[in-house]
Amino acid sequence: MKKAILVAVISAFTLGVNAGDWGKAPIPDKTPIEECVDIGGSISSGYETDYIFYGARFARDAVWTDVNYTFDNFVVPINVGAWYLNGIGGAPGYDELDLYIAAELGTFAGFDVSLGYTHFFFPEGNLGQSYGEIGLDLTRSLGFVDLALEANYALLNGRAGQNTGAWYYQAGIEKTFGITDAVSLVLGTGVGYSDGYFTQGGGIPAAPAAGNQSGWNHYYATASLPIELNCRATLTPYIGYSGAPDTWVVDGLGGGGQPGAQSDILHGGVSLSVSF
Repeated sequence: MKKAILVAVISAFTLGVNAGDWGKAPIPDKTPIEECVDIGGSISSGYETDYIFYGARFARDAVWTDVNYTFDNFVVPINVGAWYLNGIGGAPGYDELDLYIAAELGTFAGFDVSLGYTHFFFPEGNLGQSYGEIGLDLTRSLGFVDLALEANYALLNGRAGQNTGAWYYQAGIEKTFGITDAVSLVLGTGVGYSDGYFTQGGGIPAAPAAGNQSGWNHYYATASLPIELNCRATLTPYIGYSGAPDTWVVDGLGGGGQPGAQSDILHGGVSLSVSF
């Protein structure tokens, strides 16, 4: 009899542990369900008052779209994508299609290194032939700011008036300030240097009427306000400034359909990015 009573007590205790209080439903598992697991892709679209490429303005009132995907199952992550822009103001019928691929090579001497290739197309033919460009990007956190360096080599062989390549370099810093859990302020500034990238007669991506072939290209400052709408979508309004003192390269640009002066440009825009 004592053994039967003991078994009954143990059974009742076990039921109480598994079912909670008598007469109540079991407590459900409240472990959160991950709803924002990304598979490596993103889609972005935006509007900008001025399309500025390496300090040179080629269109006003431009809209753009970007689609890219990152493959993580290779030796290093590989990102591939397509970017298209259509400008209302500027060179007649200006549009640009960029197809790109980049490999994240890892960290060396404290720098995150990425090597990529971009091919520039101009579907409406306003700037002539397409061309390719190899780019090397180096980024590193310095603690108080983030440093970004880049070197780009344009493959100009076969392009009108060009038999050799050209280089464009840029160095910049950024600082991010958290405003709320979902909003940040990002401030950036930097300077560019070009070696034959914009030249007289056959320069890329247009043919300037005048200007230095090599030297300091332009300087810039930007302020953006990324707003996380949810775990997948980010809305980012921004403003920027691009300048080039006398004798700097882009200050002398005037041909190729560039709209207006190439210095003292105050511009802005907004973009929406969604990851998937």
